[in-house]
Amino acid sequence: MEENQNNEKRKTRSRAMRAKEGTKINIFKLIRNIVIVIILLLLALFILEKAPNYKNHDITDKTNLVINNSNVTAYLKNDLIIENNNIYLSRPDVANFFDPYLYYNEDEKRIVITYDTKVTNMFLDNTLITINDDEKTIATAAFERDETIYIPISELLESFNIELNYYADTNIVTVDTLSREQVKASAAKNLSVKSIEDTFSRTVAKIKKDEQVIVIEKDEEKGWTEIRTSNGVIGYVKSKDLTNETVVRTEVTTTTQIEGKVNMVWEPFYVSTDTTYIEGLNVFSPMLFEIEELGKGNIIENVSSSILEDLNWAKSNNYKVWAMVTNHSMIETTSEILNSYDLRNRTINNILELAQKYELDGINLDFEHMYEEDKDMFTQFVVELYPRLKELGMVLSVDVTAPDGSANWSMCYDRNAIADNCDYIVFMAYDQYGTSSSKAGTTAGLDWMKVSLNKFLTTEEIEPNKIILGLPFFTRLWTEYSDGSVESTAIYMRSITNAIPTSAYENRTWLEDVAQYYVEYADGNTTKKMWIEDERSLTAKLNLVIENNLGGVAFWAKGYESPEIWSTINNIINQ
Repeated sequence: MEENQNNEKRKTRSRAMRAKEGTKINIFKLIRNIVIVIILLLLALFILEKAPNYKNHDITDKTNLVINNSNVTAYLKNDLIIENNNIYLSRPDVANFFDPYLYYNEDEKRIVITYDTKVTNMFLDNTLITINDDEKTIATAAFERDETIYIPISELLESFNIELNYYADTNIVTVDTLSREQVKASAAKNLSVKSIEDTFSRTVAKIKKDEQVIVIEKDEEKGWTEIRTSNGVIGYVKSKDLTNETVVRTEVTTTTQIEGKVNMVWEPFYVSTDTTYIEGLNVFSPMLFEIEELGKGNIIENVSSSILEDLNWAKSNNYKVWAMVTNHSMIETTSEILNSYDLRNRTINNILELAQKYELDGINLDFEHMYEEDKDMFTQFVVELYPRLKELGMVLSVDVTAPDGSANWSMCYDRNAIADNCDYIVFMAYDQYGTSSSKAGTTAGLDWMKVSLNKFLTTEEIEPNKIILGLPFFTRLWTEYSDGSVESTAIYMRSITNAIPTSAYENRTWLEDVAQYYVEYADGNTTKKMWIEDERSLTAKLNLVIENNLGGVAFWAKGYESPEIWSTINNIINQ
């Protein structure tokens, strides 16, 4: 009986041990299954995270266009056309990527392209073109297809200063601007080029050891480099896998003529002035040239012996000379020139010839009183003039009036487009109340000037360093009659105290809003009024240049000022 009890105990212990072992096995299986699930979840998460890296977003059904290492195919308005080894871009795409001011004349079938220092003139279905007036025959012409104009960009490498290549194996066209820096490197080993900066991403190309690539951009932190392969494909490789990095083309940099702010003075041809050195002045703008009335682009030279003396004075004192070209407000003559490419071009060539004859540093274009409907054509004139001057290393500044006013004095300017196509746009901030005004008022009130300048900066969206603020060295003496009519006489700053009675001058009143002294006195049956320009008023206006970080200041005109004003100007502008 005792033996049976012992057997039963042994069986019980055996069952307990088996149960315990079974429990251990079940726990192990459970842990194993949990681990497997976790691994599978992590793998799934990894796949979900990396899967987008393998998606192919490339455009494979058309020729790709890469401009300066950026694939712009998705932004093309029309597909590239490649025919007989010639590459054509549509007119909207040339405008988008190269020349936003591309001009097309439907009647003449004329295309005018401006880019950097080149003006290219061509016609549809004509292989004879001109580049800066030099004739050239190209292999194929621009044409129209499906109501879209296509331009043979492969024939205009000089016009755009570009290098162009087509890679048939990848169906990619690359365009590189020759004025931009280019860096090349070699592959240290056979490499897979990745779509993004991630080893677990799609391979977009393979390159062999020692194959050269173009370096686009390095990411020092991540250790990746964006490259362009020898057949135009853009992707990423590890930076450590590139060797022999070399700058094969340096960037062409442009230098400005004026360091710091422009301090310019105009000189009318009818004013004879002395040639005393002016501290702080750096640009002299004599009124040398005027458009001949109905002269088909002819230009009259107003170069008297006294002007020549002043010209030599300016050069000997290291002032830059930006000679003025004026239309003298001849609205019909101006309109005739602006609306004809041939007359615009003739006028431009005449300007260039004179600029070189007198060894000028630049041109100040002063076209005033134009038809509002000629606004775009004046812009086109500026667009065509600027590259020609730039090629000669000359500066172009363009004078404009305040943004608000009459159609033919104010609304005839596209100030934003003009600023895009010149070195400086000059805001002539005077004649707020001028000869045509029906009531007496200030020539240049500070409040009016601030409002107008704000429109240049905000509404017109012009960069402040491109704006030169034009200020007057004159004011007006107004005569107000009993019937309410008025007339005025321009008074030079240097002559103000001689133009009005001493008692009136001594009783002048400072007006804070316009930042000028005001004088009013009776003269028989009339009332005389004057808003005075002096050191205090000019100081307030000059501070606008500093406060708004403008490109500089200009003054109308040399010989009108009080000589001592120049030290004030220099102290503010060159502070």
